[in-house]
Order: sequence, then structure tokens, then C-alpha cells
Amino acid sequence: MFTFSNFNFTTSLQDGLDAMGFETPTPIQQEAIPLILSGKDLIACAQTGTGKTAAYLLPVMNKIIEAGSSTVNTLIIAPTRELAQQIDKQVEGLSYFTGLSSICVYGGNDGNAFAQQQKAMREGADIIVATPGRLLAMLTSSGSVDMSTIRHLILDEADRMLDMGFYDDIVRIINYLPKERQTLMFSATMPGKIRMLATKILNQPEQINIAISKPAEGILQQAYMVYDQQKNELLTQLLANQTEGSIILFAGTKEKVKEVERELRRKKISVKAFHSDLDQAMREEIMRDFRNRELRMLIGTDILSRGIDVDGISLVINYDVPPDAEDYVHRIGRTARADTTGTAITFINPKDIRKFANIEALIGYEIIKLPLPDGLGEAPVYHQKPKSSKKHGGKKFFRKPPPKK
Repeated sequence: MFTFSNFNFTTSLQDGLDAMGFETPTPIQQEAIPLILSGKDLIACAQTGTGKTAAYLLPVMNKIIEAGSSTVNTLIIAPTRELAQQIDKQVEGLSYFTGLSSICVYGGNDGNAFAQQQKAMREGADIIVATPGRLLAMLTSSGSVDMSTIRHLILDEADRMLDMGFYDDIVRIINYLPKERQTLMFSATMPGKIRMLATKILNQPEQINIAISKPAEGILQQAYMVYDQQKNELLTQLLANQTEGSIILFAGTKEKVKEVERELRRKKISVKAFHSDLDQAMREEIMRDFRNRELRMLIGTDILSRGIDVDGISLVINYDVPPDAEDYVHRIGRTARADTTGTAITFINPKDIRKFANIEALIGYEIIKLPLPDGLGEAPVYHQKPKSSKKHGGKKFFRKPPPKK
């Protein structure tokens, strides 16, 4: 059996893996680690939950230990402060016996925090984990940080960073880095803009493509056809029947997140919304309460689907169908982790039928559509024609008029 010991990591790094119970590497780790150890640039397509963070941290940390450098060595750029913090915590865990140090740099806090982070970077750490906006602000401010010793640049969730408008920031940051470096790019999807960026910043990269995984077998996937005006009552009934486990609800926009939170609070349901309008201290408090089971239900957008790694989530509700089929897999992957079970329920309104058909095409099977509970009125129809039909990829959709009030 192939284990982490086959990589011949330094003793201190292997001791950390043993202490954390790491035994068998995942497919992305098996493929990426040898390439990174050999010094190759890499572009890897792998989704959240495949073990990609350890796939780049372990070989880079091993190289830092062997080099014995005491200067800033590695820069990791992530799209959100939540993911940056998550990466930093994994560095802390893996480096427990190694003596390596890291700094997490992100925005959303006060001027004192900016100065403290900048001072910490100038004083040095082996690994910097940063969000693009805050890092660029530090690089362009007075007393800027010296990046000339960087030997490894890692872009994590590169597709999400470009979706959030960070392309120009990333290019500007790279101008502060030495040209002689190893660059690693990890992305869940590989759109044209990602390939364009890879061509610009990577040097003859190796490529790894870990196909997007199907939803875990432990996830019970269900869906309801609903009109928008039926969603809140359906949600209320579903929550009344859910007595155990943590819950995440995904909505399509920040405004919708706030709206659903207000509606549930009006019905005396304990819930908190997680969005960019909250200050950093509040976001950290909400996430801490959720991890500690002091808060049972969280509402957020797709950014949350890639920035949260919490065990014990028993129910995921898609209040809106995600626009990208792969985002559906990311969302529902928050439940049934580590061979447990969970439920994922999606609300489909008439205009989202085609989006949901794309999801079913991606995962390769149809998801059961449940009838609405009594008292909610008539539901729209999701109708599938025989496979011989070519219209809409073999599907034809029928809509009924909304129920009368």
C-alpha cells in the first residue's frame, strides 16, 4: 500500500503526519507531491475536499526544511480570509515538529491589524498566506515588505480569485516576486482566463487534472419544484422536522442571504448570515460558534462552500440553484464528510430548471423531485421527455402558472 512514508519526507515533517493520523495520500497528493519535490511548475485542477492543500504544503515545507533558509520562502495566495485562515491552520498542524513559521495576512480589520501584519511580514516567516487585496496594499504602502527571497508561489482556488475580480491584483503582486521561483496553481475549474494566467506566470508547467468527483454516496440528494413565494414556507417546514445536526443554507446573492435570515428570525428560528458586509471579528465569531455547535444554522453564498471545513453538517439546503453545476458539488460536499451521511435539498423554481438539468448531467443521474407538503399549493412541473428527444439535451420543460394567492 502506498503511504506518505513513500515520499521520504524529513523526519520532523513525517512525525507531524503520523501525529495527525495521515496515512494514505489522496490521488491529487500522489500525483502532485513528486512533481513539486522535483521543482516543476504545476497547474492542477482539483476541487475542494480532495486534499489539495496538503498536496502543495507538504512538499514545499519539506523543501524549506532541507534548504535550512531563515528568510521568507513561500507565498500562498487565497481568495478569501476564511480560506487563508484555514490554510494557515493546516500549516500550523503539519509543521508542529518542524519549527517552521507562517503568517496569515488578510483584510477586513482595523489599521492596527494592518500595521501588525506588515511588521510580522518584515520580521520574517517561512510561509505567508495572504488574500490578494491586503497583500497588494502592503506591497504598495510605505515600509513595504521585501519579496525578493520568495522561492515558491502558490495560487489556491485560482478560478475563484478570478471570479472575484483579482486578476489584475495577482499580476501586480507577481511583479514584486523574483522570476526564478517555483509556481503552483490549483483551481477547481479550468476556464480560459485561468489558462491565460497560467501561460503568463508559469514556466513549462506539468498538468494534473483530477476529474470533479461525484457527490459522496452518503449524501441523500432531494429537490422540490417551487415558486419563489413558496420557498420560505417550505423551508420553515423542513427545519421544523430537522432536529439534529448542523445546517448550512446557500443562497444566490448576499442580498438574498440577508433576506432569508430576516425571515427565519421573524419566525423565531436561530440562524446567522455570513457575508462580506460583516466585519472580520463578527465573521470569526460566527464561524467559531458554528464549529463549536453553539450556532446550529448558517446562511451564506457560494464563497462559503469553498471556505468552510466543518464536520457534523447533516443538512445542506440550496435555497437557489447555483449557476455553475460544479458549485452544486462544492455546496453539498459540506455534508457527509469522512464517510458520514447527510442530506442535500435543492429548491428549483421554473427559471432554474435548465440549471438543475445541467447539474444532473454533470453528476450523471437524476435527483428525485419530492412533492410539496400539504398546504403549500400546486408546484411547477419538472418534466423529462424520452431520451430520443434532442430538445434541451433530451429534456423538455413545462411550466404552470403561479398559484393564486
